[in-house]
Amino acid sequence: MTINGGISFWYATDPTAPAAPPRAPLTGDATADAVIVGGGYTGLWTAYYLKRAAPDLRVTVLEQKLCGYGASGRNGGWLYNGIAGRDRYAALHGHEAARRLQHAMNDTVTEVIDTAAKEGIDADIHRGGVLEVARTPAQLTRLKAFHAAELAFGETDRELHDAPATRARINVADAVGSSWTPHGARIHPLKLVTGLAAACERVGVVIHESTPVTEIAPRKAVTPYGTVRAPHVLRCTEGFTASLKGHKRAWLPMNSSMIVTAPLPAATWASLNWSDAATLGDMAHAYMYAQRTADDRIAIGGRGVPYRFGSRTDNDGRTQPATVTALTNLLTSFFPQLAGTEITHAWSGVLGVPRDWCATVTLDRTTGLGWAGGYVGSGVATANLAARTLRDLVLGESTDLTTLPWVNHRVRRWEPEPFRWLGVQALYAAYREADRRETATHSPTTTPLARLADRISGRH
Repeated sequence: MTINGGISFWYATDPTAPAAPPRAPLTGDATADAVIVGGGYTGLWTAYYLKRAAPDLRVTVLEQKLCGYGASGRNGGWLYNGIAGRDRYAALHGHEAARRLQHAMNDTVTEVIDTAAKEGIDADIHRGGVLEVARTPAQLTRLKAFHAAELAFGETDRELHDAPATRARINVADAVGSSWTPHGARIHPLKLVTGLAAACERVGVVIHESTPVTEIAPRKAVTPYGTVRAPHVLRCTEGFTASLKGHKRAWLPMNSSMIVTAPLPAATWASLNWSDAATLGDMAHAYMYAQRTADDRIAIGGRGVPYRFGSRTDNDGRTQPATVTALTNLLTSFFPQLAGTEITHAWSGVLGVPRDWCATVTLDRTTGLGWAGGYVGSGVATANLAARTLRDLVLGESTDLTTLPWVNHRVRRWEPEPFRWLGVQALYAAYREADRRETATHSPTTTPLARLADRISGRH
């Protein structure tokens, strides 16, 4: 029997999560030097770095449910160097500016690993890199272009593999090539959250859970239990941003869903050649992502139903049965020998998507309002870079991070309903159809349908 929901498989396998009593909610009006809305990676890292840099600052985190309840506790466990919007930043600010951003992301993977070790956070981290595979001629064309672009942005330690070399790394059915980067690691997402929250409290951060923020305004965050006033109010709410007053069309909450298998025996892993725990992705338009967990399962994810009308979010991670079936079929498409394997857990979550698909960090000095996010599914590492950048902005320091091209980038709002819902449904139907056509035709070129969808969506 597959457990559907329950927030995520990660909640079921982090021994500290269900055992820990919830942190006390806010009990009245309060003051701070910085109030952070959202107890996920961005909010917790920001709080951590602020207190480390300026121990006298009073830093308060307000979380509507539990730390890691959102994408930080439900993602695929990819700690890697991808960042949303790099190509657009290159077009806006020049290649060298985007190259600096990419180098900062490369370094961020190491920063997270090193900081976790320093704080004694055991998050099942294994640095096996990231393997992106192509399974059709059109995907191979995109893979080679992607690989060349990464080299052009300074990632000279990336490797391009043909079909036999790809299967030697991970035995993916129908693989025709792959690109591997060492700038990536497998993690247990929630163990990182719970360890980080504990590290925050050790340095003096105040965390209130079960405290939904209903409105953010200059120098205050309003909750049903009281208002926290501070010179700096930092919005770190990612896919849940649309629930805040005045932010309904800021970032679209895109759904992503996952399943995880029962632990697989050693003989199966030998047949998969998946020995170094590299995370796995592909070059499909409706792409997938997967990892080998520390307890020898495969966790695999994809889009499912991409968006709920009115920017609604799910209920404790429950996903549609049809999505579970689709992800199970995707799993056996990649690994036919897994047909009939038990699926123990399924869940979903939301990630934040700006209208131009660009992650951003912003601080308005006149109002004290700041925010970071819009990671489009690449937030595990990006949140750390965003947090260190927010730290420098709040402290008024001009650093290499505060001059990166994603700082203070503004985007237009998403279209109102029903156009938002109709557009997203149509776009992902187009991407799925494009993948089907490319598989059927074996053409080496990307189908025009996908290129049109990219232009309309703002992805490219």
